[in-house]
Amino acid sequence: MKTTVRSLLGNKGYAVHTIDPDASVLDALEAMASRDVGALCVVREGELVGLLSERDYARKVILKGRFSKDTRVREIMSTEVVTVTSQQTGQDCMALMTENRVRHLPVVENGQLAGIISIGDVVKGIIGEQQKTIEELEDYIAGRA
Repeated sequence: MKTTVRSLLGNKGYAVHTIDPDASVLDALEAMASRDVGALCVVREGELVGLLSERDYARKVILKGRFSKDTRVREIMSTEVVTVTSQQTGQDCMALMTENRVRHLPVVENGQLAGIISIGDVVKGIIGEQQKTIEELEDYIAGRA
């Protein structure tokens, strides 16, 4: 059975941590640290308008000599956000992440933000899928199937 985004979210939860594009980058960093996440969905009036990751911070604030408290999220967020639906597979997600060089995929259903998955979630799901296949093959070879 293929791992789907729905099953990944079922295992990790549907909580989505968001921030307003006009918030300071310092506020965003504090939110990421307190929630132990590497990215926040940037939402304005209920609509996904971007994604802010630790990578955005490192490349667009630290390396540019900017100050976190004086920089707005909208100034450094990624605006071309790759999204998935709950029906897509872990393999689909891995391909999208690799092709687009991203580590987080917001999950959108009927135009609404429904969750977010990270590369760690996808890898964990694929490893679980492969482990189940190995166990089934071992049972088959041993005559237990």
